[in-house]
Amino acid sequence: MSVRKLKPITPGQRFRVVNGFDAITTDKPEKSLLAPLKKSGGRNSQGKMTMRQKGGGHKRRYRVIDFKRDKQDVAATVKSIQYDPNRTAFIALAEYADGEKRYVIAQNGLKVGQEISSGKSASPEIGNALPLSEIPLGTIISCIELRPGQGAVMARSAGTFAQLMAKDGKFVTVKMPSGETRLILSGCLATIGAISNSDHQLLVSGKAGRSRWLGKRPRTRPVAMNPVDHPMGGGEGRASGGHPRSRNGIPAKGYRTRSKTKNTNKYIIERRKK
Repeated sequence: MSVRKLKPITPGQRFRVVNGFDAITTDKPEKSLLAPLKKSGGRNSQGKMTMRQKGGGHKRRYRVIDFKRDKQDVAATVKSIQYDPNRTAFIALAEYADGEKRYVIAQNGLKVGQEISSGKSASPEIGNALPLSEIPLGTIISCIELRPGQGAVMARSAGTFAQLMAKDGKFVTVKMPSGETRLILSGCLATIGAISNSDHQLLVSGKAGRSRWLGKRPRTRPVAMNPVDHPMGGGEGRASGGHPRSRNGIPAKGYRTRSKTKNTNKYIIERRKK
């Protein structure tokens, strides 16, 4: 994987850094795994805007991803590595021995022609999904379940990974991408390897129009608003607005909102760093 810096032939391209897409092997998605994707523009069922700065953007089709990896003990061959407009990671098209095709999140180093599988009998190699109890200590993992059979919910975005630290009874200790260390049931599935497209963090849009292609609308700075619109609005001249906070007054920049009485606090060994 690599990135490319474009020549500054236009103002929008002067600082732009784009993905090299070296890992991508095809630009044609699998038709049987596509689904329509409806845009809401940030409106709810009554048509009222409940989420600002959303709307527009290029039309997309959803790629149906197999997060559960529930076709166990059946080998699948990686047919292609593809771009997915709905996520930062690349996806891999896997064809099983019985002819069924599924999309899975691609790990770093996954190659076309490679065989992947899931289940207890799978070997701890890149792209294979195993229960946490079967994975060796110290292994880099991603696409982690929080409840057995739920499907992957953690460490799914580009370049992210977690590490298996310890095993104790029915729980294992995992260090999460955020730095948090927590207990997870050992029966939960996780995939070996870090997520692909680790250079995603190096990309630079270069112009505001690219944000519009992604469905992001302009944002008004809170200090430029009136007091009726935001707690940081108002004041004479260029008043700084005091402490940064949200529209409903919750402080930003490191204020912790997690409940101290939350039931799942007992599974968190070490909180993420501030």
